[in-house]
Amino acid sequence: MKTKLIGRKNEIELLKEALTSGEAEMVSIIGRRRVGKTFLVQEVYQKNIVFEISGIQDASRNEQLRNFNERIIEFFPDAEAKVPKDWLEAFFVLIRLLRTQKTKKKRVVFFDEVPWMATHKSGFLKGLSHFWNSWAVRQNIVVVLCGSAASWMINKVLKNKGGLHNRVTRRIRLQAFTLAETKAYLESRAVKFDHYQLLQLYMVMGGIPHYLKELKAGRSAVQNINRICFSKGGLLRDEFLSLYPALFQHADYHILIIRALAAKQSGMSRNELLETAKLPDGGRITQVLDELYQSGFIAGYPAFGKRKKGQVYRLVDEYSLFYLRFIEKNLKNPPTWDSLSQTQAYKIWCGYAYENICLKHIHFIKKGLEIGAIYTSTSSFLKQGTTQEAGTQIDLVIDRNDHVINLCEVKFYNVPFTVSKEYAEKLREKIRIFQESTKTKKQVQLVFITTFGLKQNKHSLGLVQANLDMDVFFE
Repeated sequence: MKTKLIGRKNEIELLKEALTSGEAEMVSIIGRRRVGKTFLVQEVYQKNIVFEISGIQDASRNEQLRNFNERIIEFFPDAEAKVPKDWLEAFFVLIRLLRTQKTKKKRVVFFDEVPWMATHKSGFLKGLSHFWNSWAVRQNIVVVLCGSAASWMINKVLKNKGGLHNRVTRRIRLQAFTLAETKAYLESRAVKFDHYQLLQLYMVMGGIPHYLKELKAGRSAVQNINRICFSKGGLLRDEFLSLYPALFQHADYHILIIRALAAKQSGMSRNELLETAKLPDGGRITQVLDELYQSGFIAGYPAFGKRKKGQVYRLVDEYSLFYLRFIEKNLKNPPTWDSLSQTQAYKIWCGYAYENICLKHIHFIKKGLEIGAIYTSTSSFLKQGTTQEAGTQIDLVIDRNDHVINLCEVKFYNVPFTVSKEYAEKLREKIRIFQESTKTKKQVQLVFITTFGLKQNKHSLGLVQANLDMDVFFE
């Protein structure tokens, strides 16, 4: 079944604008592995691509150049091709062959997985900058540069201090599908689930198209998770082992940080993270954190009322969290997901995974609260307890410009959530601690974000100002 291009409206519009503009364009596309960057470019530019090459992971410069030669033969079958001795010669060859083409339409030259080609001392970026500055910039052409290693693309291409400085004319940051886009994508493949099943699947694999493509119609979420994550040959059974090495050179620190964050649901400060992962502080760690952040695996949430200081890092990559919580521990004797989903570990994971979904879908929450047009900032709140005073933690605080602060309680349940008398007292205490600690003058409102909504009773009335269920993420 041919996959349809779902969502990506802004990205498609930008790519089309580059194609119809009256000047040469250099487009940079960044997005994590398996998110659909290549598919997007090939679908939008399929009739205009005159040369395309993708870097080979862990290949030497000579192997990359041999790959270049094979692509030349494929796109220019009449050319007398031989393996160039370096990348400068390779781009000379490409210029000569592009000059021979007689066409009025705008052409697209597509370099995919640039970081794999532009390794240290490879000379690729030098050749590319000469290609652009000496020839392409005066042509009716779009040069697309694509890469999964987001931080590398930003530092080496977007912030290039050499010949590519300020040459990128349009930028795309391709994100994973939202829940609504995930639903549309699956339905385009004749795979339909209700919202609760979609939520369960998203908490396992996120909105990564390459993962979602594995889902089979006519099977429940549990059956699909069993097959994809726990059966021999399942795509996600060992994807974790290649995920980070494919993106980052020397990925040991990256994996240690991911493992450390997976162990604590509430997230960690930088110091706590370094202590847990047993890593030294310094510039290397700053770089690793930035690479993981730019690639979408972790997120940093500021403490309420602060910017950098007190920032809490969380693991927000759904698959990595699921792998470390369930798959890795059961590789030798894989149980059924149906049995694992009856455990306490499952309940803890559900809470954390659902919180991450809320943090990633703030736009939908704001829309559900009818505050989409109001400026807001989101943060977390942590008050450490002492022997004299109780502490509290709030994972999602929405600070609004209309003199209101929403404290969000996130609950993943398979039935409507009921506030008990005891829990209502805890919530009132949480609000009191927040107000006294922050000394806020704004009105504080309690919001519940649950799967099947909140069952109204005498304990929730007057305490909970708004409640949203999972349907809000699909609108």
